[in-house]
Amino acid sequence: MKTDTTTGTAERAARLFAGVSRLVFTAIAVILLVLAVVLALDAVVGCVVAVRNGDDLGAATLAGIGYVVVAVATFEIAKYLFEEEVLRGSEKRVAAEARRSLTRFISTIAIAIFLEALVIVFQVGKDHVPHLIYPTLLLVAGIVVVIGLGVYQRLSADVEDAVEARDAAEEEETETGP
Repeated sequence: MKTDTTTGTAERAARLFAGVSRLVFTAIAVILLVLAVVLALDAVVGCVVAVRNGDDLGAATLAGIGYVVVAVATFEIAKYLFEEEVLRGSEKRVAAEARRSLTRFISTIAIAIFLEALVIVFQVGKDHVPHLIYPTLLLVAGIVVVIGLGVYQRLSADVEDAVEARDAAEEEETETGP
């Protein structure tokens, strides 16, 4: 009898924690979404102000592109958190589905890294050649991310194939009998 009460209490606590976790992830995703929109709007406002004040529109546009790139990456993080932690919650995920989701997320981050490096190259490359070290390191970081993603995809695909082969063999053995 005491075990049933303990199990029931543990299940209620687990459901409560899952609900609170979903609420927290929802709040974080909404905050990130709002901040992404603010960044994108700031990029537009910066260009409008540059035109109105007669400032260098190219510099304002490059800065705006940088903000939009960060906004897209921030939005993708918010979307990923919402889809994976709020909508799916603790449901069991298929390995291939998790790999696709993570691949999409990491690809977006890699693109953001490459775009940010490109924007910085255009900003500092003309006048400040010694400042090209940072965008060069960003490009190297982006390349490392893409290589890491490729290794992850290859290894996880190999594991998926092995698990599917094992499951098929076990299913065939079960159907044919001992």
